[in-house]
Order: sequence, then structure tokens, then C-alpha cells
Amino acid sequence: MARPKSASHDLKRDQILDVAAQCFARQSFPAASMNDIATACGTSKARLYHYYESKEAILYDLLDRYTQRLLALIGESEARAQRKNLSEREALNELVRAFLTEYETSATRHVALVSDTKFLGEVQRELILNRQRDVVAAFTRFLKRAYPDRVTAANQTALTMMLFGMINWTFTWLRPGGPMSYGAFADEVVAMLERGMTGGAVGT
Repeated sequence: MARPKSASHDLKRDQILDVAAQCFARQSFPAASMNDIATACGTSKARLYHYYESKEAILYDLLDRYTQRLLALIGESEARAQRKNLSEREALNELVRAFLTEYETSATRHVALVSDTKFLGEVQRELILNRQRDVVAAFTRFLKRAYPDRVTAANQTALTMMLFGMINWTFTWLRPGGPMSYGAFADEVVAMLERGMTGGAVGT
């Protein structure tokens, strides 16, 4: 009979993933070793192998959990919009704010998603890529509902990617405690989106 997991097993995995994400962001996934991760965790490599058989297994669990979290944010935003009886534009704005709130505390995980998915095995890589595609498709749906007269079959991909271009690279420059908060930046994105999609002039 397999030994049951301890009550703190998942908590320790979460802690390992936090540290591993930092190591991957700092050193790059290829350069970071299991020994580096173990040292950063303040534990032994043997102990680390008790939780994960390889750094590839760590990366997959990291990206698996993170992409599930992003998909959950979409569901939560849709439910909140229905509960609060928001307009379609307000629902899109809520989604943008929800993602930027998540990005504030998940910068190293996002670095791994952007940079390291290619290091997964074929099956695992395709699963993570499909979830990313699901996130993109959801943003497109929100955009189309919010601006039905502006978003067309011809431009929907470009407009969705423009929105992601504004929010998906914040880990490279937007720092917690810096001159602009993530909340303030979310307000700027929402304002720019509204002006750009409706044709309103800045300052009006």
C-alpha cells in the first residue's frame, strides 16, 4: 500500500514551485539545476526528489497550475459580471483587471510560461499551449461582446494580440512598489482600450 501524503505535501510543492520559478527566471530553465533549486529551497537534492523526479516535472507542474489559474480567472470574471449585472464592456474591463492583479504576484510564473514551455515534452507542451489558446479565445470573445461594431473576423486576432501586448509583458518593467501600481496600470489599459475601440480622442 502506498504511503499517504502528508497534510503539508501540497503546501511544500507550492513552496518548491515558487522558488523554482524564481530560479528559472533568474538563471533560465536550461541553466538552473535541481541542485540550484534545492539550495534555494534550503533543502537537499534528495529531499527535492521526494517531491519531483526532475526539473522538467517541476516546470510542468508550475505551468499546469498557472494556466489552470488563468482559465479560472476567466470563469470567475464571467460569473462576477453576471452577478453584478455588468455591461459587456465592464465585463471586459473586469477581466483585464483580474489578469493584471494575478500578474502582480505571478511574474516569475509568467516568465516561465512565455519562455520555457518549449522545454516540455510534446504531450505536456501541447496541453499548455492549448490552454494558452483557450485564454486567447476567451479574450477575443470578451472583446467581440464588448465592441461588436468594432471587432470583425478580419481584425479580431490583431485586436486581441494588441491587448495582450499591453498586459502580457509587464513582468519586464512594472514592479510592485514602483511609481505605478498594477491597479493604476490596469486603469490606463482600460482607458486606452475604450478610447481606441470607440474612436474617442485622448483627453475627451
